[in-house]
Amino acid sequence: MRSATTRSADRTLSRTRARAAILATCALALTACTAGPDFVRPQAPAAARYTAEQLQVESGGQSDSLQHIAPGREIEGNWWTLFRSAAIDSIVKEALEHNRNLAAATATLAQAQELAAAQAGSRFPQIGVTAAAGRQKYGEEFLGGLAPPFTFTYYSIGPTVSYTLDLSGGVARSVEGKYAEAEVARRRMDAAYLTITGEAVLQTLAIASTQAQISTLETLIGQDRDNLKLVQTAFDNGSVARLDVLAAQSQLIEDMTLLPPLRQDLAKAHHALSVLLGRVAADRLPPDVALDEITLPLELPVTLPSELVHRRPDILAAEAQLHVATSAVGVAASNLYPQIQLSATAALESLQPEHLFDRANAAWSLLSGVTQPIFDGGTLRAEKRATVDAMRASAANYEQTVLEAFAQVADMLESLDHDAEELDAQTQAEQGAAGRLALVRTSYAEGNSGVIQVLDAERTYQRARTGYVRAVAQRYLDTVQLFLALGGTNPNQAAAPHAG
Repeated sequence: MRSATTRSADRTLSRTRARAAILATCALALTACTAGPDFVRPQAPAAARYTAEQLQVESGGQSDSLQHIAPGREIEGNWWTLFRSAAIDSIVKEALEHNRNLAAATATLAQAQELAAAQAGSRFPQIGVTAAAGRQKYGEEFLGGLAPPFTFTYYSIGPTVSYTLDLSGGVARSVEGKYAEAEVARRRMDAAYLTITGEAVLQTLAIASTQAQISTLETLIGQDRDNLKLVQTAFDNGSVARLDVLAAQSQLIEDMTLLPPLRQDLAKAHHALSVLLGRVAADRLPPDVALDEITLPLELPVTLPSELVHRRPDILAAEAQLHVATSAVGVAASNLYPQIQLSATAALESLQPEHLFDRANAAWSLLSGVTQPIFDGGTLRAEKRATVDAMRASAANYEQTVLEAFAQVADMLESLDHDAEELDAQTQAEQGAAGRLALVRTSYAEGNSGVIQVLDAERTYQRARTGYVRAVAQRYLDTVQLFLALGGTNPNQAAAPHAG
């Protein structure tokens, strides 16, 4: 049967626990009052368009190759599918599955999310269990002469509870900051995702463009060899001078010197694609895609400037970083206010282990502590001012990121506008040079023109044909760059493979 003393102790412990619960509830209510400024999402710029003049991105020549801007339209699905190439789709898919940079960004995001979850645990009471055994001796005057102190062995086991009263909101701000850091990591992963998809398409197009230039040059070199044979035959027959033979040989050698740089560019593009796909350079790559196997998107969906700030990963990352800096101001401000810590323990204590779990050996304690900075040499206030400066720097960085993003979109729109003009000019130049070359060759065969005229016409055609191939490829490349500058696919329309 329990003694009166034991029952009284139990009632006292119950009342104490009730008071602690009430205090904890009040503390949770007080956390709504947090120090420092609340984060407010920056407003989007009021710009109605990206360039000073309204651009009409249209390419003349053939009606089936006209490109035009669709303002305010969103890309439906993944942006790279607009090129209607199964080979590109396959390459991008493999890059997303095996690229190491994207894997690292994904792991970094997971780490940031776990750190935020860990920090969030500080808002709740910390409960644990302690167990101890020790041997102790007090000094002669510890008991005030009431009894001689003696050396004893003790045993203890029981739960402990501690809780920080977040009166100033410092804990809440620190948790907010950690979640904002996780948002930064998410946006950086989105940026890595956009970069990987963009580079995969760009390298595929670079390979296709270089292959087209090599094919064009190899055709011209074949024609140079045929010309050299004709001139050599004419020289053997005594109808032309030795100078004509040397000129034909010089043209062949000059054109052949253009092949090694192109082949080097092709090798570099292959190696870059290998890295994107998570392979070593010696591994076999997917078959090259010809430029005429890739469909040029004729309609260019262009997001409005007011929406761009909600799409581009780098802008969203800068916004989240501003949120981190704003939360840090709140943490620094809370350090200027009192810090209150509550702790409670309930334990079973005994000098004999066999009696440790007897109810009569129950013991408890309830502690509270308050820390209020009085004089610290100005450290805390200087730290707060530093966080305010950091917040202002983050705000400026955000604004700079937005300005650069708008400029990139404007650059690509201007580039596509000029690409259209250049392609029209190169098309006319290539057609004119081809016609002239055909006439000069006919005239040479009839003996009305010399080899110098033929070689000059061939040089003109070679430059015009190469310029045409480059102009065609540049439209593809600049179209990709425009999609990337616009932030790629709207995440609300097409879920990325990494989304969880």
